[in-house]
Amino acid sequence: MALQLGQIAPDFEQDSSEGRLKFHEYLGSSWGILFSHPKDFTPVCTTELAEAARLMPEWKKRNVKPVGLSVDTGENHKGWAADIEETQGQKLNFLVIADHDRKVSTLYDMIHPAADPAVTVRSVFIIDPQKKIRLIMTYPPATGRNFAEILRVIDALQLTDGYKVATPVNWTDGKDVIIVPSLSDEEAKQRFPEGFRTLKPYLRMVKQPKLPSAS
Repeated sequence: MALQLGQIAPDFEQDSSEGRLKFHEYLGSSWGILFSHPKDFTPVCTTELAEAARLMPEWKKRNVKPVGLSVDTGENHKGWAADIEETQGQKLNFLVIADHDRKVSTLYDMIHPAADPAVTVRSVFIIDPQKKIRLIMTYPPATGRNFAEILRVIDALQLTDGYKVATPVNWTDGKDVIIVPSLSDEEAKQRFPEGFRTLKPYLRMVKQPKLPSAS
């Protein structure tokens, strides 16, 4: 059965660019992003890994640990890391799983035989500190991932976990948010004493509370 939102992300132990990885233990109390690549030395993913490394200050600010994965060996990872630094001007600073036996790829349903039975599709899993899967995205081979969107989703998840709000279409940090319908007007007045706008009984807009920050 395919993984679904709200499920506990499967735990595993596998080789990585930083030695043997025990996934849940490694994440600890942090959020995690697990993102897969078809294999090493692929052009789109070369740019993606560099961008993920470049964004390390943003991951740390949000208490997120990025984890890459491809079906190649650790030795291949070393050569690819050198290419990434040479072509993208960015050194890798997060671990990459060496899923040479396809164990993790199979566990997370990253092998799609109709696309290519030999390599992983380009998946993204956002995992919260309780190890629950909060987002799943799969990209086609020729389309680079949008890491600004991944950061935006993490911001939205952390915001909505901390407050009784939801984020509207195209929301970005600093824009108004929606008070969840399960909160009564009286409860909303107590929670948001600065006031809110009622467009419809089910659609109440309020100034965004401050985003949580990593401790």
